Amino acid sequence: MRSLFRLLSPARTAPKPAVAQRDTVGFVLDDGRRIDVLRVRDPRARRIKLSVDERGARLTLPLRASLVSGERFLHEHRDWLTAQFAAQTVHAGERLQRDATAALPLRGDMLPMRWQGGRATRLDVDADGTLLFTAPASAGDAALQRALRDFYEAQGRADVGRWLPKYLAGLSRTPRRIVFKRTSTQWGSLAPDGTLALDLALLLARPSAFEYVLVHELCHLLHADHSRRFWREVETRFPGWRDERSYFHAEGRALKARLHALLAG
Repeated sequence: MRSLFRLLSPARTAPKPAVAQRDTVGFVLDDGRRIDVLRVRDPRARRIKLSVDERGARLTLPLRASLVSGERFLHEHRDWLTAQFAAQTVHAGERLQRDATAALPLRGDMLPMRWQGGRATRLDVDADGTLLFTAPASAGDAALQRALRDFYEAQGRADVGRWLPKYLAGLSRTPRRIVFKRTSTQWGSLAPDGTLALDLALLLARPSAFEYVLVHELCHLLHADHSRRFWREVETRFPGWRDERSYFHAEGRALKARLHALLAG
């Protein structure tokens, strides 16, 4: 009878999880420019957070935070927000243009570049370190950007190939594969299946910073979290990691904005 009663009783539906609520709020920067800030009330958020990427500004609020506190947080960070948008404006002018772009960023430096005609669209490095961009007259912007992306990815794989062997010792397993992609916030990530993803903008950073990100993600093969045990593994393999983390805090947004401008379609 008890089991029959359960079968005939109306099913209890589990409460639906709270979902993030989104709207936009207008805001005036110090330079007088008006922007729209995406305001997200996220049930997973634990604190108010302000971020900027190529899509714009985002203000994240915990459920318990009031709209007034969010507005106050925006005003308290007006200087920072203005500087972030100013940096994006500067790098927006660095688009890849045939015969006009004379240098490209690579490994923390600007390398001179020259253009030439040819059948295939490709970017190479001469023996003297000069970049050579070959492209037929019919190649459009998309083909030029694809060649640039392929060049950066090839350079990234070459760097990883040099660094990886010395860090594999002591790991419980090796990465299943390594991929490069463009990301808005992260510099690297490790998927449950062992795929290690690296941000393509790392090719614009100084090599030591790129190498640190690789080590950081490799250490997640040992510890998936950011516990003290994890950071001890990072410290053992890369003692200068704090300097590289500070470098990303200072230069990271500019690096991502520069790559976005170069590859914007």
